Amino acid sequence: MKSETRFASHPQDVKNYDTDRLREHFLIKDLFEADKVNMVYSMYDRFVTMGVKPVSGAVSLPAFGAHTKADYFLERRELGIINLGGYGPVIVDGETHTLSNKECLYVGKGSKEVSFASDSTDSPALFYINSTPAHKEYPTTKGEQKDANKVELGSKDNCNERTIYQFIHEDGIQSCQLVMGFTILHTGSIWNTFPPHTHHRRMEVYCYFDLPEDQLVMHFMGRPDETRHLAMRNLDAVISPEWSIHSGAGTSAYSFVWGMGGENKAFTDMDGVAMDDIR
Repeated sequence: MKSETRFASHPQDVKNYDTDRLREHFLIKDLFEADKVNMVYSMYDRFVTMGVKPVSGAVSLPAFGAHTKADYFLERRELGIINLGGYGPVIVDGETHTLSNKECLYVGKGSKEVSFASDSTDSPALFYINSTPAHKEYPTTKGEQKDANKVELGSKDNCNERTIYQFIHEDGIQSCQLVMGFTILHTGSIWNTFPPHTHHRRMEVYCYFDLPEDQLVMHFMGRPDETRHLAMRNLDAVISPEWSIHSGAGTSAYSFVWGMGGENKAFTDMDGVAMDDIR
């Protein structure tokens, strides 16, 4: 088990960050280690990002009491899971929910025991998890790809054809504040979320996946007139503050999980940025 806390950074300070410091504060690496639950606790909306890779047996979700001061992790929290690997069951208070690749599971506040396993040691599950504080209990709910709200965006001319799968959102799986899904870039397209936007009522975390090991994504962040970039590899995640754009361009097609927490669950609540304002 590995856990750490990331403190919020003022955008004026971020203007002075070099590459190493930018990566230290916002880039999340090495989430998936065999038979471990690795976690980053961010002070941006107290958003938690986790990765679980069960190989030799079931792995239980710790309380992470040093961070949560709770008897069990979901005492005052909710979480969403998207499986980025092989088949694997998630056991919630004795009830088994098996997730295949790119399926989602929402687990609500008050669930006491959560554990993770894989059907195959050769192709283990990769459970990518986002968690936010919760004030109300919602039922544990599984979402298959066919259940997601599917949105087609972009064009070949702009190299940004992509399909968005919305799972946990105001018109889908219900939650207190967590919003979660993923985006798949079509072959030949490299740009996501461009022209970019911010949303001051929510922060966001991206996790890039299905990216070949010898390829990378250049993730762009920062205020629209003070952009910075991070070179990211497969299964890297990045914290995106409410004041920051979040956009990427890859050296090949890729996918990414997006998760949000904050004031509302309205997926369309965005503050668009004009192309002329990007610097």
